[in-house]
Amino acid sequence: MHDTLPLLRVTDFPSLRRRALATLQVNLGYRCNQSCVHCHVNAGPKRTEQMDDANIDLIPRVLAARGLPVLDLTGGAPELHPRFRDLVRDVRGLGAKVIDRCNLTILSEPGFEDLADFLAEQQVEIVASLPCYLEENVDRQRGKGVYERSIDGLARLNALGYGRPGSGLALHLVYNPAGASLPPAQADLETAYKRELAERHGIHFDRLYTLTNMPIRRFGSTLVSKGGFGDYMRLLKDSFCPTNLDQVMCRDLISVDWQGFLYDCDFNQQLGMPLHTRGLSGVRRHLSDLLTDDLADTPIAVADHCYGCTAGQGSSCGGSLSLPGSPSQLTGEGDTPSRSPAGMGSDPLKENAA
Repeated sequence: MHDTLPLLRVTDFPSLRRRALATLQVNLGYRCNQSCVHCHVNAGPKRTEQMDDANIDLIPRVLAARGLPVLDLTGGAPELHPRFRDLVRDVRGLGAKVIDRCNLTILSEPGFEDLADFLAEQQVEIVASLPCYLEENVDRQRGKGVYERSIDGLARLNALGYGRPGSGLALHLVYNPAGASLPPAQADLETAYKRELAERHGIHFDRLYTLTNMPIRRFGSTLVSKGGFGDYMRLLKDSFCPTNLDQVMCRDLISVDWQGFLYDCDFNQQLGMPLHTRGLSGVRRHLSDLLTDDLADTPIAVADHCYGCTAGQGSSCGGSLSLPGSPSQLTGEGDTPSRSPAGMGSDPLKENAA
């Protein structure tokens, strides 16, 4: 696998500083029941890394000490961690919101048949990855049968009240392009997803989040192998929208790896770029440090991959950063979602219009 950090480290990306911390995003481990090409953490069934008990026990303490309203759980498949349910119960007991980054197929894995009921009981917000509303595209990207299992998972969540008005059970979907292109306009794609999933399967959800593929790990290595890395970086830089800088997730989110070390975002975590410290050169900050310091006003570590968060409509864990009518949509800045470097394919929804 190609290491893309040397290609990203020298950068002219604007400097950024942190605001007060609002969201703790924790990677519980890299084990997953799927192995997707675009996965920026190289998760898969054979990965064994997982957070230990000491760090798991620290998470509710940090949330309470800092008064943080949101815990965002990622992986791998975070639900595969043996203490996932204990952690959710503890954090919900504090009154904080829990977000579960769910791949949907985990809901039908042996031994996890009651997972959907647990998530509903704890009122966990679900952010579920579904790269297309077409079976052929999903199975090509994630493996045969993944689409059917994902739809079954969504149907089960709907039956529990997820995605239904007034239920208090939020269900959001996530779209990543299949190749080296920017996502289409989020609002337009959300309309298409809602129409197609309702007509085809009777599925309902709240929001669709569009995420830009980052030129790191599996996806970045594929770009290098196919000679498309430079073209993709030019696409990201040519689509840079400065109005997105104020809304990037690293401003008020801290990412925690499975060992408890801190990063400005999940992408920096995977590149091994620890966050800056207050005059503590060479010291890696740990989850325990947040018991006494929220690291507000410290500089954010940036590199060329940060253009992925600010290209076009922008991209974050909460989807597009630019709202309808914002400068990036009114002036044509970043209006390049259909462009894709040669050899890397184009947007799957444009390849297979339904």
